[in-house]
Amino acid sequence: MIKLPERTRGSLSIKLVPSFKGACPSSLLGLTASLALLTTAPARTETIDVYDNHGGSVADYDARWVAYGSQGVSVRIIGPCQSACTVLLGHIPRSRICVTPAASFGFHLARQPAATATLWSALPADIKAWVKQHGGLQRDFIWMRAPDIYRFFHKC
Repeated sequence: MIKLPERTRGSLSIKLVPSFKGACPSSLLGLTASLALLTTAPARTETIDVYDNHGGSVADYDARWVAYGSQGVSVRIIGPCQSACTVLLGHIPRSRICVTPAASFGFHLARQPAATATLWSALPADIKAWVKQHGGLQRDFIWMRAPDIYRFFHKC
């Protein structure tokens, strides 16, 4: 079985799909052609609303936002985006992120050092500087809210 991420609001769910290992090559020809057509077709512009997102597995969020970034999605932050959710800042260009008055980013140390390294490396330099000015990553959250958030992101 191959695990593919499936989009849901606020969390990442995993959908299991059958593996084609051992399948007849001729039966895969049509599937391969269809997949090639899908990957070369222009992506439709999509806006993802982020709200009440408390994070989760940094690896899962990182993979999801890498995929969304390559699809050219825009992101509207309309509520809290904390912990692993903040990894989106490393994969979605700032020009495609907007924030509402209720938007906030919550930064903190992850439970595992490797996850913290992923979160930290995803942050742009100016946001890292803001985090450092507010005490650096700690066990407790550091919250970026209005008006500070408007220094980094445009209003929706």
